[in-house]
Amino acid sequence: MQSTRTLIDRIFLVIKGLAMGAANKVPGVSGGVVAFVAGFYQEFIYSLQRVNKTAFKFLLNGRFRSFYRYINGKFLSLLFLGMVVSYFSVSKILDYLIVHYELYVWSTFFGMILGSIYYISKDFKEWNRTTLLALTLGAIVGISISFLDPATENDNLFFVFFCGIISVSGMTLPGFSGSFILILLGNYVLLLVDSVNALYDTMFDIFSGNFEFIHNEIRLRLLKVLVVFTLGSVTGLVTFSHMLNYILKHYKNITLATIMGFIIGSLGVVWPWKETVYKKNLDGSQILDSTGKEIIINYERFLPELNAQTYIAIAYIAIGILIVLGLEWYGQRTRQIKT
Repeated sequence: MQSTRTLIDRIFLVIKGLAMGAANKVPGVSGGVVAFVAGFYQEFIYSLQRVNKTAFKFLLNGRFRSFYRYINGKFLSLLFLGMVVSYFSVSKILDYLIVHYELYVWSTFFGMILGSIYYISKDFKEWNRTTLLALTLGAIVGISISFLDPATENDNLFFVFFCGIISVSGMTLPGFSGSFILILLGNYVLLLVDSVNALYDTMFDIFSGNFEFIHNEIRLRLLKVLVVFTLGSVTGLVTFSHMLNYILKHYKNITLATIMGFIIGSLGVVWPWKETVYKKNLDGSQILDSTGKEIIINYERFLPELNAQTYIAIAYIAIGILIVLGLEWYGQRTRQIKT
């Protein structure tokens, strides 16, 4: 599987990782949708579920090359390289665009998800009462999540571990946004802002030869939270992949129909016309996170007025659809060249 990848394939796999990483960071967007539309979702799940007893036996026996081959290491390493690079580059650009061009960014994502629904559904021929029910239930679950009220922040380590497990759902379940679910669980700022900043500060202090942070109880607590969250994420990634690999193998049509429902339901989260609701004190003043940014707790959606801005947003929805159709065209073209 790995040896047949050309240099172009590897470059595009890193680019797909960039896209997946950027999507995972945006509340409401699922990196799993990128994997699904880009055509590597099943290989991604297959590779992750290879992290099992056999893989650990290879590691314990020092057979690192066998471990790397067994888990499809070239594929995973290139994909995760793209995600890591994305976190420090593409996602930063995305943060800037959301601040300054929020309506148009959400419109583009909305269009990409519409295009994704078309892409996934056009080749699905197994419609019957069961798959239609699975589609409906998936859509209801997806839409319902977008209207839930967020919980309060909770740094209990057992809950943080649970958050880690749930947060990777955006990578393994297309249509579920791990970032948005963390907002609903009340721990988005704690786990993806404060604890990450604590890690950055600690690394800077270590490289500067400053070890005063070992006396900083707040810093140490945040680092402990980050470690537990990471362990939960890894546990969730491996566990979900094993479950999904099993149900894709035994209940493929029902699973694909349910995933389509989740993606349809996610349209409620990425609806472009919405007002961001920020966390406030009792006196109405804004509560800021450790970076000085306002804390998002949800969105209030509304129907747009027909004006120039709305027409531009609709044009961006069309661009989003065309991006997905372009990716589909490229995928078909490269498959034809290989055959």
